[in-house]
Amino acid sequence: MPPTARTPRAWPRWPSLMVLTLAVLGAHLLLLGGGLPRWSTAAPVVLAPAQPMATTWVTRTLASADTPAARAAAVPASQVRWIAPPAPQPAPEPSMPSPPTTISPAPTAALKRATPAAPDRPASAPEESFPVATASAAAADEPNLEAPPAARLDGQAADARQPKTDTSDASNPQGPAQLPSSARLDYSVEGQSRGVNFNASGTLDWVNDGTGYSARMEIRMFLLGSRSQTSEGRLLATGLQPERFADKSRSERAAHFDRSQNRVRFSNNAPDAELLPGTQDRLSVFLQLAGMLNARPEVYPAGQTIELPVVGPSGLEVWRFQVQELTSLDLPAGSLIARHLMREPQGLYSTRVDLWLAPSLGHLPVRIRLTQDNGDVVDQRLATLP
Repeated sequence: MPPTARTPRAWPRWPSLMVLTLAVLGAHLLLLGGGLPRWSTAAPVVLAPAQPMATTWVTRTLASADTPAARAAAVPASQVRWIAPPAPQPAPEPSMPSPPTTISPAPTAALKRATPAAPDRPASAPEESFPVATASAAAADEPNLEAPPAARLDGQAADARQPKTDTSDASNPQGPAQLPSSARLDYSVEGQSRGVNFNASGTLDWVNDGTGYSARMEIRMFLLGSRSQTSEGRLLATGLQPERFADKSRSERAAHFDRSQNRVRFSNNAPDAELLPGTQDRLSVFLQLAGMLNARPEVYPAGQTIELPVVGPSGLEVWRFQVQELTSLDLPAGSLIARHLMREPQGLYSTRVDLWLAPSLGHLPVRIRLTQDNGDVVDQRLATLP
């Protein structure tokens, strides 16, 4: 049998190509128009606005396809290239700052209605712990209200609030005091030491700043040096509250008032002393007496006794002053009327103190005379008026 001739391979005719082409274009049109069914619930696919490179690639793929399979393979490739990735979510709009929250007074009012309270006190009314007399009819109905004892401690209060004080309270160191204003006093000093008479000069620098004080007494002797005493502390309604006392000649000895421990401590290692109410030192005691006589001179007539605990460089003792009559003094500064207070010695090595306080100068000391048990004397007299 003769060999059969080889049958040529059949190629698709142009109508088939046309149908395939139309099918591909139709699929693209359906895809672009959203006509194909969606197989997921994901966010809708967003098409990129322009993909020139992908379009060129699809065109070249279709032109170079030699077989229907190749052409069919090119379609899904074109679909991948034409579908754009999901667009990024738009950034949230910046939020405007919220207006400040205003608390309504309604809850407060409701709370006041729910909780009964005393009537509101006017904001301008002072904080008083005792009844205050006013011009209102309500105050007129209660004329006999009495202030509590705490109000009686104020020595500067009006006479209506200050109870009558008996002279037996004169020894109370916690009585009110009105300290004199700042001043500098110059003294002419005469004395005797170990049988030898001497002359010197002295000064008292007193500073009152309203809340604290400082005092310095100094006696200077020509060619022999000087001796000084200083006192520092606070000012209270009851007078001076020392914090440190110092006595210095060749060296300094000091006493510290430790109020947290209620003790007086000494720099020379002397035993501590108990800090008693109203305790003064050997310099502040003169000014404390001036403040007490300034505040209530009628309470300290002649014959009265005033007791004050007094701290020295190495110990504490109680000084008792006997109030004497008013007397006229002839001083280098001139003639002055002064109240004489005298402290008798209380034992061995004790000092007699004679003190003259002038009412015209705020009861500042215009003469101070100290007499030791061995006969030594120091007499300070006011040299010039302050």
